[in-house]
This record gives sequence, C-alpha cells and structure tokens, in this order.
Amino acid sequence: MENYLEAVYELSEKGSGGARLSDIAKYLGVTKASANSAMSTLSEKGLIVNEKYKEIFLSPKGKILAEQASHNHHVIRRFFTEILKIDPKIADKDACAIEHVISSASVLAMENYFENQ
Repeated sequence: MENYLEAVYELSEKGSGGARLSDIAKYLGVTKASANSAMSTLSEKGLIVNEKYKEIFLSPKGKILAEQASHNHHVIRRFFTEILKIDPKIADKDACAIEHVISSASVLAMENYFENQ
C-alpha cells in the first residue's frame, strides 16, 4: 500500500494536489482495477480522500506516510547510483522494494554518509 501512497504523492505535486487513478496505475505498472482496489483500501484506512471519478488526495496522515516512503526511496536510490554505481533503473526498482523494510537508522546512515563526503 505504501507504493500506492507514494505514487499519489509523486503524481500530485508532492501531496498538495490530486492524482488520477489512471495515472497512478500507469506510474506503478498495474491495472486500473488493481489501483482502484488499493485506493479503496487506503480510503478505508483514512489515508486518502477518494471520490468516485475525481482526483485522489492524500489525507494528512497519508501525506506523512507518503513523504517518508518517498524520502527513503530517494535516499536509497541516490546511495545505490552514486556510491555503489548501480544502473539507475535497477537502483530505482531495488529502492522501491527496500524502502518499506529498511530501518530509519540505515536511511539516516546513508544521509550522514552524503553529508560527510
């Protein structure tokens, strides 16, 4: 579900605007039906505001979670591409998988590494 929150965040001008279901599905490479199902779940959890046939907006709680996932993704991706010299496409895919399970201490260590270079 964090991937969907992050997609809404990235597609909605960093959480201040809305995102369309079709854009979310395309962004994540999933069907509209899958994206719609995920939006229903996120709506039930109070993480998005989703009116039928309209844009999808993050709730304040959803925006906080999406910002954190997006931040982790970008730090991990940067570490992979700049330090480990991993191909950007692979780094992006791996960062997407890792961002949900990595500890905040590990992300902070990566950030500190960049600050102390």
